[in-house]
Amino acid sequence: MLATTPPKRRFQIVLIKPSHYDDEGYVVQWLRSAIPSNSLAVVYSLAANAAERQTLGPDVEITITAVDECNTRIRPDRIVKDFRKNGFFGLVGLVGVQSNQFPRALDIARPLRQAGIPVVIGGFHVSGCLAMLPDLQADLKAALDIGATLFAGELEGRIDALLNDAAAGRLDPVYNFLNDLPGLDDLPPPVLPAGLVRRTVGHHTSFDAGRGCPFQCSFCTIINVQGRKSRRRSPDDVEALIRLNWAQGIRHFVITDDNFARNKDWEPILDRIIKLREIDKLKIKLIIQVDTLCHRLPNFIAKSARAGVTRVFIGLENINPDNLMAAKKKQNKITEYRKMLLAWKEAGVITYAGYILGFPADTPESIRADIEIIKRELPLDILEFFCLTPLPGSEDHKTLHAQGVAMDADMNKYDLEHVVTGHAKMSQAEWESIYRAAWDAYYTPDHLFTILRRAAAKGVGLSRLVAVLFFFAVCTAIEGVHPLQGGVVRLRFRTDRRPGMPVESFFAFWPKTVWRGFANNGRLFVHWLKLERMRRSIHRDPSRHAYMDAALAPVTDDEEERLEIFTHNEGARHAVEHARKVAALTHGESAAA
Repeated sequence: MLATTPPKRRFQIVLIKPSHYDDEGYVVQWLRSAIPSNSLAVVYSLAANAAERQTLGPDVEITITAVDECNTRIRPDRIVKDFRKNGFFGLVGLVGVQSNQFPRALDIARPLRQAGIPVVIGGFHVSGCLAMLPDLQADLKAALDIGATLFAGELEGRIDALLNDAAAGRLDPVYNFLNDLPGLDDLPPPVLPAGLVRRTVGHHTSFDAGRGCPFQCSFCTIINVQGRKSRRRSPDDVEALIRLNWAQGIRHFVITDDNFARNKDWEPILDRIIKLREIDKLKIKLIIQVDTLCHRLPNFIAKSARAGVTRVFIGLENINPDNLMAAKKKQNKITEYRKMLLAWKEAGVITYAGYILGFPADTPESIRADIEIIKRELPLDILEFFCLTPLPGSEDHKTLHAQGVAMDADMNKYDLEHVVTGHAKMSQAEWESIYRAAWDAYYTPDHLFTILRRAAAKGVGLSRLVAVLFFFAVCTAIEGVHPLQGGVVRLRFRTDRRPGMPVESFFAFWPKTVWRGFANNGRLFVHWLKLERMRRSIHRDPSRHAYMDAALAPVTDDEEERLEIFTHNEGARHAVEHARKVAALTHGESAAA
């Protein structure tokens, strides 16, 4: 009689990237979301590698499901039902949880824990709180109270121990690896299944070529969670992950490094990607994030363009040097802004700039004036606004916490769109009002036309730019969320409302939801038509390549006396004078040498 092989036990892993709630208490969710989750890709690949290596032994099969709640509905009851079939052998990982997502993560975790499913919560909120605060924050205590496990730090090199602890039913309450950051060489490449990637706008996936940032911005959490030392993937590893994605039809990538220009291997990585594009004909496209001094790196912008960079996020943050100094963003020099932006413009790359509202010197009047200066004098495409927010994990949050300064206790509001603490010169209402007004002030019809004319003059693809402008110009006004948290076709489910808020009746919820969907989509369609008319008008103009204005004008020696960006306040004038002194000293030393 033939011996039969006993069936393998199935250890079930469900990885969830949670979303957060809107102001009405509904989960922010889309048919297609805007931003791919790198944390989900990293953890999924580490788990898949552990499964391939049979980390739990040859008699255990590890299955993995990954879900991004920004584009997929989460049903805890169905997860419980599925785990019950499996004898609750497995775990649910809530990954990459940011501060504004932590309340939603807890609401997903509660019914899972009540059913006895092990739940591990990781991400920037857990890591940031444990890195910077002397005591355990209230919401972390709430997670421990329901029996969830907190994971701080990075999972590379630790997943085997975590999975074995979960399989043995002995998960620790807290795993803290913040003081032991791993290297990134020879690790499983972060690759998500194509089906998940296709749930994003433009089918973008993401990877981190490196982690860590050398700067000291007081509002930043990166430096306190990922460190200030550059850790990076090798060019071989980057090529491998690109090829794996290419094999499943993925062509568009977001490199999630907080500052790719400070990745010490930026050049060999770009050289490898250039080879893939120019020799191997893998026509991939990239989005990267950099600082305002990236143009000083020889060949950085030129090689970025050759490597397929079509869009670049720049941490401009502000044009008032006093505000920049207050935030310890000393690397930002307003005297370099035009040089840097013109260099990207010449390379045909669409520029995005983050702009923070609520620095100490800000008032509603100064913010409006600064936006008008930017419109006239900086060749920017996309300007995206944020409220200065003391995120847990930042120096700002630690300082306010130590001083006992009032901060909103609801982490759901820590999304960079809501005001969560006080300001010396603005009331909360004034701050919130100017945040909303800033979008309208920048994306006026006249300025949208100007942005497109500048792009046409420099050979930037107008259709490509129109698609981006369409999204950023009206997302906040129409959908009520920041464009980076937006998407295509908003989804709302009647019963998926934040606990504590009443579930609306069928007859109250659905007519309102359907009407809102039609109305919002109608407004979006009208907006698209206006942009498309602008594009066609410019395209038909035979003199479009000759367009010139103050923003596109080449940098000259006398512009520091003429342009308002250099003269509009004492801080700007001081920054110009300082830059001149540094230049004189530098040139003097060069001549002496």
